[in-house]
Amino acid sequence: MIQSMTGFGKNVIQRPSKKITIEIKSLNSKNLDLNARIPSAYREKELEMRKTIASSLVRGKVDFGLYIENTGAEASSEVNEAVVRQYMEQLGSIASGDQMALLEIAMRMPDTMKTEREDIDEEEFAAIKEALVEALKEINTFRTEEGKVLEADFQGRIEALKVLLDKVSSMDQERLATVRERLEKAVADLKTDLDSNRFEQELIYYLEKYDITEEKVRLLNHLDYFAATLKTDDSNGKKLGFICQEIGREINTIGSKANYAPMQQLVVQMKDELEKIKEQMLNVL
Repeated sequence: MIQSMTGFGKNVIQRPSKKITIEIKSLNSKNLDLNARIPSAYREKELEMRKTIASSLVRGKVDFGLYIENTGAEASSEVNEAVVRQYMEQLGSIASGDQMALLEIAMRMPDTMKTEREDIDEEEFAAIKEALVEALKEINTFRTEEGKVLEADFQGRIEALKVLLDKVSSMDQERLATVRERLEKAVADLKTDLDSNRFEQELIYYLEKYDITEEKVRLLNHLDYFAATLKTDDSNGKKLGFICQEIGREINTIGSKANYAPMQQLVVQMKDELEKIKEQMLNVL
C-alpha cells in the first residue's frame, strides 16, 4: 500500500508547570529534508529526536517543532540588575527624569534579562519522546489515508491506459492495411514497372519496421507491474517512478511507429494519462 509524503501530526503534554507541544508537518521531497525548531535547552537531544523522526518518515520535507510554554510559577529568567543600573546611569547623565521613567526605558534595552540555563529533566524528556512517537503515528496515519486516495487515482488511470491500449490493438490491422495502401498508391503514381516479388519483399520489410506487437506486449506488462506494485506492503514511490519511465518509453515508441492519425490520437490520450500519474507520483513516499 502506498503512502503520501503529505501529512500532519500533533501531540500535547500537560506537565505540572509546563505545556509541551510537538508538531510535525511533511510535504514531498526526493529525500528526507528535516527542519527542526527546538528550545535551546533541548539542543543536545536534537540528534536523538532527528533519528526517531528519520526512522519513521524516511522521505519528505519535514518541519518538526517542539514548543514549551511555562504555565506555573517557575521562571527561568530574571532581571540583570547590573546591566539595568548601568543603562539608568547613562540615561540619567544624558537627560533628567524620574527613576521609574528611566527604569522603563532601560528595561527595553538589550540584555536586561538573564536566563539561567536549566539542566534537562530526564523524566520530562521521556514524556517528550513518547509524545513524539504519538505525533509520528498520527502523521503516518494521515499519510496512509492520503495514499489510499492516490492509489485509487492511479488504479483508475492505469485502467484507462489499458482501455486505450485495447483500442490501439483493435485498429492495428486497419492501420497496417492503410499504410500498405498508401505505399502501393505511391509506387503506382511513379508509373514505373517494378518486379512484383521484389516490391512485395520491400513492402514486408517496410511494414515490419512499423510493427508494434512487442511494444504492446511490453506496455501491458508494465501496466500490470505498476498495478501489482501498488499492492505491495511497502510504499516505493521511486520504484513506481521507474515503471512510469518504462511505460512512457513504450507509448512514445508506439507513437513514433504509428504513422496513422487515429492511432496517434490515442497515443496523445495515453501520454496525457501518464503525465497525470507522474504529477501525482511526486507525492508518493
